[in-house]
Amino acid sequence: MDKQFAGFDVKDAVWCTRFHQSSDIKINKLRKFIESELPLSLCNDPCETGYSKAKKEGQSFCCYDCHLCPERKITDEKDMDDCSLCPDDHFPNLHRNMCIPKQISFLSYKESMGISLTVLSLCFSLKTTLVLTIFVRYKDTPIVKANNRNLTYTLLVSLLLTFLCVFLFIGKPDKIMCLIRQSAFGLIFSVAVSCVLAKTFVVVLAFMATKPGSKLRKWVGGRIISYIIFSCSLVQLSFCAAWLIMSPPYPDFDAHSISEELILECNEDSAMFCCVLGFMSFLALVSFSAAFLARKLPDSFNEAKFITFSMLIFCSVWLCFIPTYLSTRGKYLLAVEIFSIICSSAGLLVCIFLPKCFIILMRPELNNKHHLMKR
Repeated sequence: MDKQFAGFDVKDAVWCTRFHQSSDIKINKLRKFIESELPLSLCNDPCETGYSKAKKEGQSFCCYDCHLCPERKITDEKDMDDCSLCPDDHFPNLHRNMCIPKQISFLSYKESMGISLTVLSLCFSLKTTLVLTIFVRYKDTPIVKANNRNLTYTLLVSLLLTFLCVFLFIGKPDKIMCLIRQSAFGLIFSVAVSCVLAKTFVVVLAFMATKPGSKLRKWVGGRIISYIIFSCSLVQLSFCAAWLIMSPPYPDFDAHSISEELILECNEDSAMFCCVLGFMSFLALVSFSAAFLARKLPDSFNEAKFITFSMLIFCSVWLCFIPTYLSTRGKYLLAVEIFSIICSSAGLLVCIFLPKCFIILMRPELNNKHHLMKR
């Protein structure tokens, strides 16, 4: 009980009763009374901002614990019963007493990661252009003729466009960019892989057609190459068209993957993307299998060895991409996809064309029909 007694504030007293005598008060603790101070009857201090009250089990209703607000919630006043949820485009500060606007995040040309990928893409684009120039300049030499000039030009142009597709993935996403970037990459890269597949079949058919009485000679040439490239590209075009018609990608905000960032990205149907990527992987596996089986053909048809290495790099890169695609979000996912595009395209460029460029430029004495037939 609290009572003023002889100028003191009685904080703790016991009411005692004596037998046959008047009641008495036994005072255990006295404190000098201060007029301006009111006595408190609380079990604990008030909860600060950023905390909410939680009643203690088995104790008085005025006794409670102070719990820190959970993620995405705050309290901006003391002794609040519940925490308030921040809007999707805001996140709590460190003390959980204020909502802060999230920073919009996308892969930009102004950041180091975007600049590095841009420079890497430009370097390989220039190298591809240089290789194409060399093959056009030496188009009448035996080593260029032996590898089907038109097929070589188609492969180099598709690789060049694949490197340039990288720029569709960097920068602030808009409606047009979201619509075309994955479809453009899938279609152009499918042309490149189908060219490699056509090269593989040409190697096998060219060897089999040399056997006496072979009926495959009529297939060695432009018809089978055109058929392979056209049919493979048409299948991929069908996948891309179905994607754009049934579930077209569009710009969207992801407010939940990263707590402090508002990710601006293209909302893409992952199932259709897997179909596009899966078909390219199927072409690569068929090409790799055929090239691997043809690697022991006579040396005059040894382009299959280089195709085997290029397809091995391609398959390894995209197999590593799959777990990253499933576990990464935001601009880092885009960076991984761009890096995979550059690496797989660079593997085709280096493995297939570097040995030929070396002979054309550094060992021109080997660039003759007699030497090629002798190998």
